[in-house]
Amino acid sequence: MRFDLSKLGSWANLPFFAETLPAIEAALAVETRQWLPAPHQVFAALEACQPQDVRVVILGQDPYPTPGHAHGLAFSAEPETRPLPKSLANIYKEMQEDLGAAPENADLRFWAAQGVLLLNPILTVPAGAAKGHEKLGWQGLTQQILTVLAKDKTPRVYLLWGKLAQTMGAEIPAGRNLKIETPHPSPLSAYRGFFGSRPFSAANNWLQDQGRPPINWTDPDLR
Repeated sequence: MRFDLSKLGSWANLPFFAETLPAIEAALAVETRQWLPAPHQVFAALEACQPQDVRVVILGQDPYPTPGHAHGLAFSAEPETRPLPKSLANIYKEMQEDLGAAPENADLRFWAAQGVLLLNPILTVPAGAAKGHEKLGWQGLTQQILTVLAKDKTPRVYLLWGKLAQTMGAEIPAGRNLKIETPHPSPLSAYRGFFGSRPFSAANNWLQDQGRPPINWTDPDLR
């Protein structure tokens, strides 16, 4: 199999796509299990948000392993997804406490349109087997993405949710960026420090202190 890289813009220049992706494609071609998301959605987060547009980076873990949920942006799902994926439900619970509102459905593409890069360090997952593709080599892409963003010296917000995200983001310069590191919002860990972290207001306050507009986290119809 071969992924379509035609919509990646300048991300396509990363060495990962020539040096590492072919081996991942070969591994996925012989994968006997159903894997997620659909091939045309694997790079949706990068297609939606070019490097120069990134204001906030949210690092997760790997895609939702439930068929019909993952669509290529970390924590996001199609708008008709019911019930909400459990991690997203916890994100919205924290957002309600933090901002007093939350989106009405699971689709976070309106965040990406504002410069929020919703990135999973692992971009595919076998159905029903979380972290089942953690050894394919996807993390190399995330590392290169973070390096590119660090090199342009634009101050950004990094929300690092969970140990994997924090490991991947360990070298992000903290001086000029806002790094918020908490447990993952999954039901297994949200009560260990994700709840009460108020990341959304903290991100917006910091962006406004930088003279930049805040993120509209709650209402996709607000323009």
